[in-house]
Amino acid sequence: MNRRFQFAVVGFSTAVVALLLVGAVRGGGTTDSSISHIRVYSEVLSHIQTQYVEPPDMKAVTIGGITGMLQAIDPFASYLNAEQYKQYLAARDRKTADVGLVLAKKADSMAIVDAVPGSPAAMAGLTTNDIIESINNVATRDMPLAFAEILLQGDPGTNVEMSVLRTIRSDPQKITLTRAMIQIPAVSGRIVDDHGTQVGLVSTVDVDAASVKAIAQKVEELDRQGAQKFILDLRHSCEGTPDDGIALANLFMDKGLISYTVGQKIPRQDFQAVASKQITKKPLVVMTNRATAGGAEVAAAALLESKRAEVVGERTYGDAAIRKAVNLDDGSAVILSVAKYYGPDGKSIQDNGVMPSTPQLEAELQPDVDIDNPDPAPPPRNPNAPDLILQKAEERVLLAN
Repeated sequence: MNRRFQFAVVGFSTAVVALLLVGAVRGGGTTDSSISHIRVYSEVLSHIQTQYVEPPDMKAVTIGGITGMLQAIDPFASYLNAEQYKQYLAARDRKTADVGLVLAKKADSMAIVDAVPGSPAAMAGLTTNDIIESINNVATRDMPLAFAEILLQGDPGTNVEMSVLRTIRSDPQKITLTRAMIQIPAVSGRIVDDHGTQVGLVSTVDVDAASVKAIAQKVEELDRQGAQKFILDLRHSCEGTPDDGIALANLFMDKGLISYTVGQKIPRQDFQAVASKQITKKPLVVMTNRATAGGAEVAAAALLESKRAEVVGERTYGDAAIRKAVNLDDGSAVILSVAKYYGPDGKSIQDNGVMPSTPQLEAELQPDVDIDNPDPAPPPRNPNAPDLILQKAEERVLLAN
């Protein structure tokens, strides 16, 4: 790197620090501690530039610093350079094939929140908390989350290669997935006769406007069939929006605070239950697992904390926020949370997830896959394996009044 570029980068970084200081002072929110941290950042950057064993790539240092800063505060944040941001906007505006993964950054790694049931990723046995180490031979450690999602998309029938560190294996495995148009499974519902009590079991892996409407229809249908109590299965429900989670909770609530949002520059907005939108007052139990995220978490938190329902299962993933792309002068962008959703108890759902009132682990992990098999076909779950969360939910719903 030539010295002119080095001085330009250092000068730019110094200017950034100065602007941060001026902005903090003008904003009235500065503290001696925050100013001290900004000075430390400037000092560390100076030592890297002047004392590192060899002249550093200051562009990489700067981008790494931005990436690390974002990941330290928001596991779903991304910094996209100008070209990446163009690709992001283009991918957002067109429907492409995908492998069916929902991702998040976790401890500097690209973690899997869940695989959409029936998708190429799910059929390969990928599951919550598996780590993607590379996509098409590009390491994901410093890769923006939004850009990783772009790399997984493409034309139907094309392949994407990944190196995955799985929760059920100690060494990374090479996996090739074929992109396909992802179909979200429809909302399902049935009557379960539990010791003479008719229980309506409704399941969804998606919480959006269409699925909320479908859930309402299923509940009303099962009600007509004689359901006396209900179980709402929100396990593996990580698609959809928090606002739709508010609508879902309102199907079972006639009063009270469902959720609220607030951010540094976004005033608090409360979302109260509307009595006319409630469709049943019958006893309810909600099931969650570690892949429950977004709108499903908002609904679970509201129903639990309002004492409208008991929640059985695993602690949820933690992802409920309003995100915004902030354009930068060079054409790049930062995607970050500008407000978070909170439960009625005042806890941030993104930071805490939802802790069930009756914790219960899943019966087993996803079955392992023979990665070395050129045509891998993962074995199905053992049909005789107990569904421990469902068993516990059935126990609790029988006691609910």
